Amino acid sequence: MSQSRFESIGAYLPSDILSTTELISRLKTPPSFDLERITGVKERRVRDTRPESLEDSFTLAVNAARDCLSRSRYAPGELDVIISSSITRSNNGTRMYMEPSFASTIAKTLGAEHAITFDVSNACAGMLTGTYILDRMIRSGVVRNGMVVSGEAITPIAETAVNEISEKYDLQFASLSVGDSGCAVVLDRAVDDADKIHYIELLTAAEHSHLCLGMPSDKSSGVALYTDNRKMHNEARFLLWPDAQGTFLEQQGRDFAGEQFDYIIHHQFGAAAVPYINAVAAREFGAEMPPDLNVIEKYGNTSTTSHFIVLHDQLADDNIAAGSKLLMVPAASGVVAGFLSATISSLKV
Repeated sequence: MSQSRFESIGAYLPSDILSTTELISRLKTPPSFDLERITGVKERRVRDTRPESLEDSFTLAVNAARDCLSRSRYAPGELDVIISSSITRSNNGTRMYMEPSFASTIAKTLGAEHAITFDVSNACAGMLTGTYILDRMIRSGVVRNGMVVSGEAITPIAETAVNEISEKYDLQFASLSVGDSGCAVVLDRAVDDADKIHYIELLTAAEHSHLCLGMPSDKSSGVALYTDNRKMHNEARFLLWPDAQGTFLEQQGRDFAGEQFDYIIHHQFGAAAVPYINAVAAREFGAEMPPDLNVIEKYGNTSTTSHFIVLHDQLADDNIAAGSKLLMVPAASGVVAGFLSATISSLKV
């Protein structure tokens, strides 16, 4: 059975930067807590809204796809499949499209006339879900290669929050942490163990879906609390990943320490929460966690693109050496959890 690898990666980040300080200053009722300290978000990129240069989800996705293809061995016409995983699907400004599929429109724009196209939607685990599907398609021999792409013009939820928040403690405060972006990856068949996706698994635990409403953290833990405000339920949510990966490895006679990950990339949803999650995981695995890679300070929570924006950013800064083994851990509404293990050697930015 063939295995897949990350063949190329591309990203697009709008040039406009909005600081958390400036965003908070627009609130009619400022929060009674330090949003920047809790989330770790100092600034985020915001799409261009000028009519002559308007950036929407489609624009962000296409720009990222073109950047990805600029360093790929494959021309658009050689792609076997394109999977779009955007949460936001704005095109022609603010108009939202379900049909035709974003993937088919992106493929047509790129000139990928032979590609199978379809959309997936799985909240902030979208790009990892697309990667999961494409990995399986390559492993089964259905396709030789393909692209997973997402464009997220998601800051309108922050704009709505600014207009609607009227109390110092509001369910919409989590919306103030998001940023706009586009990202794309091309996968193809792996040729050696130094450059491949070892495994990727996802799971959904609907019984914890009520924990998806983000709330500001309390001072004692610094961890994002949720609507029921009970620590045991937060921990249950955070246990989904170590329980699942621990079971997966145990079934193969392996353990977490033996995987020897060089880095871990979490979903970029809150700087304060990640150390807590890692502490829970270290306890459950009985092993130290690898160093955490993140970009939340300068890009915020970019939803579906977050793991790959981190990867793109760290590769661009030469912070990931060839042959590094990465662990990506999603966290999405649903609740969706999981894990991706990959060694990367040829991936460049």
